[in-house]
Amino acid sequence: MIVDFHTHTLMSDGALSPAELIERAVAQGVQSLSITDHDTLAAYRDLAVPDGLDIIPGVEFSCVWSGVTVHILGLNIDLDSEPLQAAVGEQEAARGQRAELIAERLAKRGMEGMLAAAQAEAGQRQALGRPDFARALLARGEVSSIQQAFTRYLGAGKIGDVKSQWPELAKVVDWITGAGGIAVLAHPLHYKLTRAKLRRLLVDFIEAGGRAMEVANGRQWTQQDLDYLRGCCRELGLQASIGSDFHAENRWTELGCDTALVGDCVPVWQSWQ
Repeated sequence: MIVDFHTHTLMSDGALSPAELIERAVAQGVQSLSITDHDTLAAYRDLAVPDGLDIIPGVEFSCVWSGVTVHILGLNIDLDSEPLQAAVGEQEAARGQRAELIAERLAKRGMEGMLAAAQAEAGQRQALGRPDFARALLARGEVSSIQQAFTRYLGAGKIGDVKSQWPELAKVVDWITGAGGIAVLAHPLHYKLTRAKLRRLLVDFIEAGGRAMEVANGRQWTQQDLDYLRGCCRELGLQASIGSDFHAENRWTELGCDTALVGDCVPVWQSWQ
């Protein structure tokens, strides 16, 4: 069976509309899909779902553990949960405050009006990021390329490098479990932690109420990675999830993952079937 429990639309940092993502998922033979946009549920507004596709409501929250920014997926959540709606509002406000500060810093360099320019680049998306400012700087002629925007103004250590103030991991897990969902640690190898530190993260995640981890993600992985993460799930009693982390065509990977990737681990979808 082909499933995908980690995807993005233009409501966060993806390239496709929710309708376009669903159309592409169907074309790729996906039978069970979760849209997990960053810190927003906007993709689920008036979402039309064709027969034969099972939608698992989801979200991806940013949080902090031991000074490291990590991402937690919430799968099979209640979209109408009031605490969850409040949590999304809190995250969106944090992103908005960050965008305002980036714009203020750019204004000090003589680049006025960059907040409105970035909002225009973002279109329907409410949460702004540095890529939106990069595109706005390019459109205004302040830089000659997106890369130059980061090199001069938005990259690490530059004036527009404003650190996000994300909540602690335990708080985010509480948001998800409070909405009846399953908290899943996304792309565990992406954080470049040592194996000892990743184990500490997983132990803290489980103590906070986390129940699953991605064993295969759209970013490149090897059989050795897959075996290692499956082993972590078995040893710590975590369920295994899989997802493409799809953002756009020709970026990282295509939609859809074969359920065989979980191997002999307990699959996360067992929780809602």
